[in-house]
Amino acid sequence: MPVKPRSASDSFAGPFALGTLSAADGPAFPALVDRDSQVLDLRAALDDQALTMRALLEQWPTVLPLLRDLAAEEGLPRRPLADFRVLAPVEPRQIFQSGANYRQHVIDLHVAHRDPSDGRSEEEARAEAAEIMDRRAADDLPYMFIGLPSSISGPNDDVTLPAWAAKPDWELELAAVIARPAYQVSPQEALDYVAGYTIANDLTDRATVFRRDMPQIGTDWLRSKNAPGFTPLGPWIVPAESIGDTGDLQLTLKLNGEVMQDESTKDMIFDVARMVAYASQSARLLPGDLVLTGSPAGNGMHWGRLLRDGDVMDASISGLGAQRTRCVAEGK
Repeated sequence: MPVKPRSASDSFAGPFALGTLSAADGPAFPALVDRDSQVLDLRAALDDQALTMRALLEQWPTVLPLLRDLAAEEGLPRRPLADFRVLAPVEPRQIFQSGANYRQHVIDLHVAHRDPSDGRSEEEARAEAAEIMDRRAADDLPYMFIGLPSSISGPNDDVTLPAWAAKPDWELELAAVIARPAYQVSPQEALDYVAGYTIANDLTDRATVFRRDMPQIGTDWLRSKNAPGFTPLGPWIVPAESIGDTGDLQLTLKLNGEVMQDESTKDMIFDVARMVAYASQSARLLPGDLVLTGSPAGNGMHWGRLLRDGDVMDASISGLGAQRTRCVAEGK
């Protein structure tokens, strides 16, 4: 059974957030959650019993003013959030994932993954990684790859650690949720295509990131990142207007109560607008799609402590709430 989530609203910014909920044995539905942890079923409020979160996002420019009015309107039928299960807030068609986008994180990984035969000191390895990051920033070259929607799980669901995953690791990330189709947009206009933000924990099996059988192939993101449930998402989509500037949000991940990641988005090499714009140069972004923006320093490889059966991760980002997930070994 999933671990008990933390308190209801968990301090999301603004007057309301959006989520996908379900009652016992009931269907999933899009909901508006207010500051008092009261739930408004948007199917009834918007008179559309077939409404999903993705369909809501497809109408974002026109529906956002209605959501503001609904959040402020008294007398509408609401129920306590505690009556419902909180699911992943959206089912994306595409997940765009950013790699190597936090300076200190990349330096740590560069050191952790270096060849054992490398005779240089740790300081020399860190200096090399820092130089590479400076060059990437100067050349304006983000790095992105594709994730699978089947890896998404809820913010309080158990995460199954596959038997083949020898080094499962955590990677807390800020995720932008796309509001309308975006293709070849500029960084200056990219945020106009973002409905809001949510929390993602992009779990990675470090043992299978690189193809040892054919090093020239490089990374194997399919195997290392896309096991079922390897992307706990949510709890909420908080409208972009409630977050404002994403340049200084604090990302914090605790493992069994001990702080492992605690870093600001200020350490990003490329900001949210640049990542959304970059993804849109090659692919058409669709409503409900996710753009994950990278993870800060403090993963398991840095600490020399990977995920194990029974571990509990508490993850939070400023203004977006918090998620709590427990790791369960496959077969248990």
